[in-house]
Amino acid sequence: MSGNAARVKAIQQIVNREPMTPKSPARLEDIWAENVFNLSKMQASLPKSVFKSIQKTIVTGEKLDPAVADAVATAMRDWAMAKGALYYAHVFYPMTNLTAEKHDGFISVQGDGNVISEFSGKVLVQGEPDGSSFPNGGIRDTFEARGYTGWDVTSPAYIMETDNGSTLCIPTVFVSWTGEALDKKVPLLRSIAAMDKAARKVLKLLGNTDVAHVNSSCGAEQEYFLIDANFASLRPDLLLAGRTLFGKAPAKGQEFDDHYFGAIPERVQVFMQDVEETLYKLGIPAKTRHNEVAPGQFEIAPFFEAANVASDHQQLIMTVLRHTAKKHGFMCLLHEKPFAGINGSGKHVNWSVGNATQGNLLDPGDSPHDNIQFLVFCGAVIRGVHKYGPLMRAAIATASNDHRLGANEAPPAIMSVYLGTQLEEVFEQIKTGTVSESKRKGVMDLGVDVLPTLTKDAGDRNRTSPFAFTGNRFEFRAVGSSQSVSGPLIVLNTMLADSLEWMGNRLETELTQGTDLNTAIITILKEVMEAHGVVVFGGNGYSAEWHEMAVNERGLANLPTTADALPVLKAEYIEDLFQKTGVLTPVELESRFEVYAEQYILSIEVEAKLVINMAKTLIYPAAVEYLSKLSSTLTSLADLGVSLDKASAETVASLTNSMMAEVGKLSTALEKHDFDSTEAKMVYCATTLRSLMDSIRSYGDALEGEIADSFWPLPSYQEMLFVK
Repeated sequence: MSGNAARVKAIQQIVNREPMTPKSPARLEDIWAENVFNLSKMQASLPKSVFKSIQKTIVTGEKLDPAVADAVATAMRDWAMAKGALYYAHVFYPMTNLTAEKHDGFISVQGDGNVISEFSGKVLVQGEPDGSSFPNGGIRDTFEARGYTGWDVTSPAYIMETDNGSTLCIPTVFVSWTGEALDKKVPLLRSIAAMDKAARKVLKLLGNTDVAHVNSSCGAEQEYFLIDANFASLRPDLLLAGRTLFGKAPAKGQEFDDHYFGAIPERVQVFMQDVEETLYKLGIPAKTRHNEVAPGQFEIAPFFEAANVASDHQQLIMTVLRHTAKKHGFMCLLHEKPFAGINGSGKHVNWSVGNATQGNLLDPGDSPHDNIQFLVFCGAVIRGVHKYGPLMRAAIATASNDHRLGANEAPPAIMSVYLGTQLEEVFEQIKTGTVSESKRKGVMDLGVDVLPTLTKDAGDRNRTSPFAFTGNRFEFRAVGSSQSVSGPLIVLNTMLADSLEWMGNRLETELTQGTDLNTAIITILKEVMEAHGVVVFGGNGYSAEWHEMAVNERGLANLPTTADALPVLKAEYIEDLFQKTGVLTPVELESRFEVYAEQYILSIEVEAKLVINMAKTLIYPAAVEYLSKLSSTLTSLADLGVSLDKASAETVASLTNSMMAEVGKLSTALEKHDFDSTEAKMVYCATTLRSLMDSIRSYGDALEGEIADSFWPLPSYQEMLFVK
């Protein structure tokens, strides 16, 4: 079947498909967390002493008592098998942004040939997948295969239901035989512990006597695209790279702003309801769903949760989106920029810190100028972003996210802090050494009696800021849609731990010298703003003026590509940060640079190979066939005395020759292997390879606009984005 015939068949299948009948909605109370072995289920099935021990570990972060493992394992197995699970899986999160799992059966063969179901505490606590076949950045050689998973009791086990059966899934850490972290969970848990220690010290210095465990929280807004699977299967680039490497912009895109918050298409809403029911059964509090800016783009967002659980749930959300999409005949695209020329997808990470005794430590209240506790923690964040902004950029550095940063759908690659008018005024006052007032909320009179009076916040929002304060939290807007949120959370927690440790030490010094608490705090915050206030910016982050000011006047780093950003991980001050907070050892940090650099290089090389392959085997043959047909037609018409302009044929021929010449250059460029360093190879990928790929694409997309639609082999943007 020719490419065009396959496209026509795909459209027919979509248009003539049987509509999916939505399931009768289940009562939320009936399905909520039914597939989660949470505290309530533990309490119902465990001896009281065992339950109290587990509860203490989960709530306070204290060390797990290994003596309780057998009782928990038995109860967990019985619960899982009662729900139809015959297998269990230790689920872990290697340095790939993906989820990994190893399935084992609840089966033990006895001496008499019979079998019993068995699941011991030892098996629950520790597993052993291959430690060398996952990215490890040189920590382990291929022949050194041993690695371990370890039960993370703070993140509940759950049942994953599929058409092929149910599996008990146990969130775990993943470490090497020599004890280094090979995953994203171990550093995240360490960063929470470091932040907790520093935060509690500061809270006690502020006069609090009862201080509970401090944790960070996260609510991540997940953006994604849905396209029909019939189209996706005809696009090698979508199948292997997750984004279109060729594709001419349609006549209509997002310029009418008619998709954002528009009515959700019926087929998509049925899909969303299916996703949400699965998430509710897994105890994931999906709260928001809506159309995003680009055609075919959507968003789902959960309530805030503790950072570690939120990170695990984010991985599950991506898994559920992909799996459910297949059931509904879609492909879910989580790539940051699957379609050129329209908005890409991010994953805005809403982050805050707090505890059970002092509440949300980033809540300014109605009078932030009087809220010393808030000012201290907000000041610590400002200091952290200024000192470690390049590290924040490195935490979101991927080949795919580079396509979106700095475009109109994402903030620039310069890390700054947006506070809003109210807080900017407060911190400006702090720089003078006194704080006397802050802007209050207002009301809006809309001039229509039947409408209610609306409250007006004390400050606006700024969508061009990469790190914006949004009322009682910070929103890290630069995170990519396909990323694990663990990496950004690790950086935010660690830089806050460092700043709080510094502020705690300074505060101790001031108090020891006899300075009263309020004066000491204002003195310290004044130092923070004088040294780090340049990172605060409330204007247009897209403007050329800001880019120039940020770099030349304020000394902020502009790291536009992953090749620019990742080497930050090798900087001495970053190594010192992670080492003194206990979050990453120098070996673990170096391994992450090597892993992420390799992933970047491989991503570019895979795309380059795809560009060559698609140009040679799809676009070039279509152009030649069209030229042949066009030439034959022109000759036949000439024989009849009809003369037509040959400009179209000449244009197609010229574009085709130019495209193939660039394909030859890219093929040669891919053969280069003599690089002095990993950094040099990354720069080569970011400049030479990407430039050649873009050049080939420009010719290919121009050909799509010249060649008759009946000859074009690939589903078009118009079809993929608008045929649902």
